Amino acid sequence: MRHALHLLVGGLVFGSVAVAAEIAVRNAAEFRAAVAAAKPGTRLLLAPGNYEGGFFFANLRGEEGNPIVIAAADPAHPPVFTKAKEGLHLSRPEFVELHSLVFAGLPSNGLNIDDGGKYDQGAHHIVLRGLRVRDIGAGGNQDGIKLSGLTDFLVADCTVERWGGGGSAIDMVGCHRGVIEGCTFRHGDATGSSGVQCKGGSSVIAIRCNRFEHAGQRAVNIGGSTGREFFRPPLARAGPHAEARDIRVEGNTFIGSMSPIGFVGVDGAVVRFNTFERPGRWIVRILQENRTAGFVPSRRGEFADNVVIFDSANWAEGGVNIGPQTAPDTFTFARNWWYCTDRPDHSTPRLPTPEKDGVYGRNPAAAKGIAGAEAWKP
Repeated sequence: MRHALHLLVGGLVFGSVAVAAEIAVRNAAEFRAAVAAAKPGTRLLLAPGNYEGGFFFANLRGEEGNPIVIAAADPAHPPVFTKAKEGLHLSRPEFVELHSLVFAGLPSNGLNIDDGGKYDQGAHHIVLRGLRVRDIGAGGNQDGIKLSGLTDFLVADCTVERWGGGGSAIDMVGCHRGVIEGCTFRHGDATGSSGVQCKGGSSVIAIRCNRFEHAGQRAVNIGGSTGREFFRPPLARAGPHAEARDIRVEGNTFIGSMSPIGFVGVDGAVVRFNTFERPGRWIVRILQENRTAGFVPSRRGEFADNVVIFDSANWAEGGVNIGPQTAPDTFTFARNWWYCTDRPDHSTPRLPTPEKDGVYGRNPAAAKGIAGAEAWKP
């Protein structure tokens, strides 16, 4: 008898099967052989140790209710993918789950999952749970986790620390209907382009209940700048085009970053019920980096029910940086709690549109019933 356990996230159903074929894996050679033999419902259980040399697998395909699972045999002593340019690269996977794996000391990307350049035959129904990714990149545009052309995916309870100087902890290009939740991102404020980035036409992404500790210059970059040939789905000749649509950043905690939130070539995004502590320069940037014909100006962002705690010495332009060729008058601000730690009477931000019911200069530590991450429930 088969017993199925299903997880419902944001209207998506991800299934795992309790009874399935299990393959014990002890080294890199056995791992390659086990993946080659895997069928829907197979669970590959990797013993502790280093799995070296890098791995590329194409067309790894489970089925709905019968995913292929690659997991640590002992989550307390997980396998480590290391000593390669890239730890693991999956191209066009379907119904695949990765659990409790470690990617460390890799000069390119830690984990790379893509659609093989074929969006209509792409990668979908992917679960990444409990991964630990650290010390990735060689100072350039390298990512802890790189996702291209994924749909219907979940990234949960992962930790990403120290990625490429120009890269991201999680970089999404043309990804749709995904959830990133319960993760921790640590890096530094001076380098690392972003903690989480969604661009290239990405849409319907929820980034919720995560912790961003100095997670790059922009902790969450909603949008970005992408070459036309990399958009998923491909761009039609006429617009309107946008780097990202319908992105929700909810219930997170942010510490540091030069600007925790970037709205960059976005057409509709919501940032709400987050707590921001001591950003390095701005709380929000509204920018347009992709100025190709047919792209809408960065517009229709909402920033509401957040707590923002900042120091006057690290606060520029009233907290919001607005670049050219954007539409700041389409942004809305409501019910945010603003507090300048050393000069409470200077807590009022300078926003592009009037805020509704904002609170200024009251210490949130001494108040009850305030907005922010603790007040939000998914």
